[in-house]
Amino acid sequence: MSAVTASTMTVTTPAGRLGALARAELTLLSRNKGAMVTALFVPLAVPFSMRPAVEGLDLKAEGLTVGTVMLTAAIGFSLLFTVYSSLVSVYVARREELVLKRLRTGELGDHEILTGAALPAATLGLLQSLLLAVGCTALLDAPAPRAPHLAVLGLLLGLVLCAALAALTASFSRTVESAQVTALPVLFVSMFGSGIALPPEVLPDRVASFCELLPLSPAIRLLRAGWSGGGWSGGLSPYEALGAVSTAVAWTVVAVFAVRRWFRWEPRR
Repeated sequence: MSAVTASTMTVTTPAGRLGALARAELTLLSRNKGAMVTALFVPLAVPFSMRPAVEGLDLKAEGLTVGTVMLTAAIGFSLLFTVYSSLVSVYVARREELVLKRLRTGELGDHEILTGAALPAATLGLLQSLLLAVGCTALLDAPAPRAPHLAVLGLLLGLVLCAALAALTASFSRTVESAQVTALPVLFVSMFGSGIALPPEVLPDRVASFCELLPLSPAIRLLRAGWSGGGWSGGLSPYEALGAVSTAVAWTVVAVFAVRRWFRWEPRR
């Protein structure tokens, strides 16, 4: 090999490959007006449309405020629509367009392809959650986070789990159109069972105990504890905080394993 040839070779790194894939995916996402509207405006509109119903709940008896409940709901909807729902469509569309198949013929590993495709939506969800936190604090008199480490941990766990669940849901979706239907069970179960649309404190004890085991429940619980509780464990006992983290990690491991086992790289005909 000549010196000239060696000097012109491009050395790629995992970070560089992920960055290139994420930039390409961000460009495609920005061109999809429907996806951008869903990702940007639904998480903003839906929580505030629920404010009259939230104000009708007896929150003081549970040590909650309207601002705290609305803030958690807003971030929860951001996780569901900006990250989970949009990524289901992204994975299905790229698979059916043979983009994923072509990417696998290059240097990218399977995990790099899925991670790179998820980075724009996850970053958008993160930024949107931060803006929602500032907005709810200013407009709804939500308190500043009393245990910010729990809020950050809950948000990061939620982002990772939503991306993994999106890849798993895409495995069972035939088309981009059907992906919207395939994603509905996770959306509805998470909205009404994980404490996003309805605080678990207002549910019957048995129902609340069951709902604590749902995939997104630990992340939402950590988020709420980060804002409403004080001390290192955010108002939760150390056992409860560790249990929430362990449950979230367990669901993430299960989801990643399921993606490795069942994710489809070929178009479903």
